[in-house]
Amino acid sequence: MNPRTAVVAALACTAAYVAALVWADARNQVFAQLPRVAAWMPGLAAVAFASYGLRYARWHWLLRRAGHGVPAAAGFAGYLAGFAFTATPGKVGELVRARYFTRWGVPPARTLSAFVYERALDLLTVALLAALAVPSGRLFGIVLAFVAGLIGAVAAVATRPRWLLRLAARMRAMGWRRTARTGRMLALGLAGCRLWLTPRDLAVSFGLGLAAWTITAASFAWLLQGLDIAVPLRAALSTYPTAMLAGAASMLPGGIGTTEATIVALLALHAVPLGTAMLAAVGIRFATLWVAVACGFAAIGWLERHAPTPRRA
Repeated sequence: MNPRTAVVAALACTAAYVAALVWADARNQVFAQLPRVAAWMPGLAAVAFASYGLRYARWHWLLRRAGHGVPAAAGFAGYLAGFAFTATPGKVGELVRARYFTRWGVPPARTLSAFVYERALDLLTVALLAALAVPSGRLFGIVLAFVAGLIGAVAAVATRPRWLLRLAARMRAMGWRRTARTGRMLALGLAGCRLWLTPRDLAVSFGLGLAAWTITAASFAWLLQGLDIAVPLRAALSTYPTAMLAGAASMLPGGIGTTEATIVALLALHAVPLGTAMLAAVGIRFATLWVAVACGFAAIGWLERHAPTPRRA
């Protein structure tokens, strides 16, 4: 994605989000209740930043295992830079990281592979956390089997990318050039993931991802407690991961709207008033999505001034 286009898209998403909040406020007086959330924002933002650190630790591990030595602090800034464009469909805007990691000798293809690998493990982790609220063991098994099947499909394509490349070629022949380009990019990214399909890399990456998303889910449960919203612990921990899955499935930029609506719907199952549920949704999204976007743009500003000039990977 062109950085200028991504900036425009991010600003458009922000404007749309604010407009939606204004519309919702006219009906439910959400803005009037914001002081109830403000006191919790520093703590929530700190937890979110800690989760970014854990996710970067995974990213740094993957690059080191691939033979790329990246400065830890500057690399963290490069990783955060991707969050500036997290409000894009499928989070593909996060691939702006390639612009900076190339300067430390990491080929763009390797950045793409790390991105795909990270997204696949995040899907597994978030799905498992979302399944905490599944009432029956049988249904939990179905959810687990679905996720395992999806991860298995990713692993299969990673070991045999020519399947997806052939499909992309057929799509291109049919005139679906954009879809074909996406398929080819995904195939190349998955092919690069083969390097990390080892028990050690999978265990470390899954563990760091699980820790990152667990503390994020716990921060939402903490916010609910702070807003005096009585929800069973398992439901509280699974609400945000479930909403994240819904947002990702919608393919809307950053899951904007879908994620918040899912949070409100899930809280409504526990008789939480609409206005209070919307307040919780806005609070956690500000502390995760919008704090991430702010960190991303701050990192880009720093990198454009201090990062080394590009060198051939």
